[in-house]
Amino acid sequence: MKIDIKNAIENQCNGLLRTKSFINGVWVSSENESTFEVTNPFDNSVIANVANLGGSETKKAIDSANEAFKTWSKTTAEERSRLLKKLYQLQLDHIEELAQLLTLEQGKPLVESRGEIKYGASFIEWFAEEAKRTYGDTIPSHGHDKRIITLKQAVGVVAAITPWNFPNAMITRKIAPALAAGCTVVIKPAHQTPLSALALAALVEKAGFPKGVFNVITSDTAKEIGDELTANPIVRKLSFTGSTKVGKTLMRQCSDTVKKVSMELGGNAPFIVFEDANIDNAVRGAIASKYRNAGQTCVCTNRIFVHDNVYQTFVDKFTVAVNKLKMGSGLDEETAIGPLINSDAVTFIDGLVKNAVGEGAKLITGGEKIADKENFYPPTILTNVTNSMEICRNEIFGSIAPIIRFKDEAEVVKMANDTPYGLASYFYSNDYAKIWRVSEGLEYGMVGINTGMISTTVAPFGGIKESGNGREGSKYGMDEYLEIKYVCIGGVL
Repeated sequence: MKIDIKNAIENQCNGLLRTKSFINGVWVSSENESTFEVTNPFDNSVIANVANLGGSETKKAIDSANEAFKTWSKTTAEERSRLLKKLYQLQLDHIEELAQLLTLEQGKPLVESRGEIKYGASFIEWFAEEAKRTYGDTIPSHGHDKRIITLKQAVGVVAAITPWNFPNAMITRKIAPALAAGCTVVIKPAHQTPLSALALAALVEKAGFPKGVFNVITSDTAKEIGDELTANPIVRKLSFTGSTKVGKTLMRQCSDTVKKVSMELGGNAPFIVFEDANIDNAVRGAIASKYRNAGQTCVCTNRIFVHDNVYQTFVDKFTVAVNKLKMGSGLDEETAIGPLINSDAVTFIDGLVKNAVGEGAKLITGGEKIADKENFYPPTILTNVTNSMEICRNEIFGSIAPIIRFKDEAEVVKMANDTPYGLASYFYSNDYAKIWRVSEGLEYGMVGINTGMISTTVAPFGGIKESGNGREGSKYGMDEYLEIKYVCIGGVL
């Protein structure tokens, strides 16, 4: 089924298409009335003109969040849980509208957008329940007349800066534990995809959250907003998902006020196929891990390592599967791969392919820009790749699959770890001793074994090395938004 883009916009996604920022419970324009365009990556058509705010409005949002924190942090866990559950249900009630809006501004296929909305809502549900489980401890005392307890308290105002590739789930994964803990939040979504964030604000408003608890700043001047969020001492926590380069800058800026930070940064995920693997399953896993969202995810497979004895078999089957993937508008239900976010992304990955071929890689399929589709790049497979090539040193963030031969376990683990990044990793094997060894040997925060899909609400998401710090989701996700207070009570005897 195809959905008409014009009608989708005109219907305003059932009232969820908003173009103003949301501060202190009020929909606001920028002080100078400036706006920026949000376009559909499929054809670069303008979807909306959105309020373009700056540092002054960001400070107002922070002040509003700080004022709201005084009362929100004092609410009971049960009260916060009830409001989060209302928000969760509203997201489920509006899956189709939210998904259409997400596809319009981001480009991914509708089936993936629907999946993202459900995934994003799952964080709201999970942390609505976890809100009631922020337990402290009693600790055996060091003195007969003393008693020791610990309390967990909300860290304060939280700033969240989110990327364009998952404009719904990257927000809910941050705000759900923050709100559940008793924090208030100021969100700066990516300028390419602000509409999903504003739709969430509309649902937060409908759910009945107090004014100032949830604020959204839209802008195409990321530095000005980031400078205020990092320098303002009222903000006590910054959560960022994006590139390692930007993350390092934000961490330096946060150091002046010693903020608590969590960073989910770049990746260079290895996907290893051992000789004893089920090749058909490995091919399906590689397709899911490599080409979801046209390769534009931080946990996408970046380098595929295949054992020499099954190399050609894997390449042949993988090529057949890749050639079946249909490109097109995300609003077409048959589309498997939508556009990249913009033409700069196409130019970048096309350059990686051309350079790899120049270094000796062999192009199996794809590898050329599409003349009449500016933001599209075909699913591409490269063989005869070595781990030292430029394409293996970069986070690709596109639909290219470089395939590398290896001969033994020690060699491939060494190659897989030969990167400053450590976010996600994958491997296929049916040898359980090997599974233990390789799982422990891979220097990554997450390891998928015999699966290409690892993201879930109930497990901790995050990386090591230059892929960041902190964890999102799971029971560990609440700790990022809480401070532990030690209380010593004397004079008991």
